[in-house]
Amino acid sequence: MEALENKILNEGTVSDGDVLRVDCFLNHQIDVSFLNEIGKEFYRLFGGDGITKILTIEASGIAVASITAQYFGCPVVFAKKSKTLNQSGELYTRTAHSYTHGNDNVITVSKKYLHAGEKLLIIDDFLARGEALGALIGIAEDAGAEVVGAGIVIEKQYQGGGDSLRARGIKVESLSKIKAMTPDGGIEFCR
Repeated sequence: MEALENKILNEGTVSDGDVLRVDCFLNHQIDVSFLNEIGKEFYRLFGGDGITKILTIEASGIAVASITAQYFGCPVVFAKKSKTLNQSGELYTRTAHSYTHGNDNVITVSKKYLHAGEKLLIIDDFLARGEALGALIGIAEDAGAEVVGAGIVIEKQYQGGGDSLRARGIKVESLSKIKAMTPDGGIEFCR
């Protein structure tokens, strides 16, 4: 998606630790009009796949998933990274390592909100090593739901997560794939 690549180049920054910061439009301050275009693109890619629910992980995936869901006419379920008092009953749980935060999170989804036979689209802002996405896929499998695919805003292709998930037969569609980033702020996209 050329508009996304331009936005990354013009507004994103590369930080220490191989971190791409796009918090000015994607995951802290949100450019809603731009996310609307992202939602339309995910609908173009997955609109004919019979999606019944969108699954994501808190917190950064929620905005993208919610805007995307309006095109599919379906609800969004997000995995929580910590158990809260308002979360009762049986839960699906998996452990997901966060590259950005450098820690493991036990993610949970209430069994009330995922069911066998549902057709899920997983949406997230970033895909690096694929650990969060893998945990969401595991939760979906535990529920007996079908993961139709994963829509990713930005994939750091060089970290291998997308390739390993595609090798497992998961349809992963990334709107922007980064081939390399350099400490001086350079970003090279896959073409």
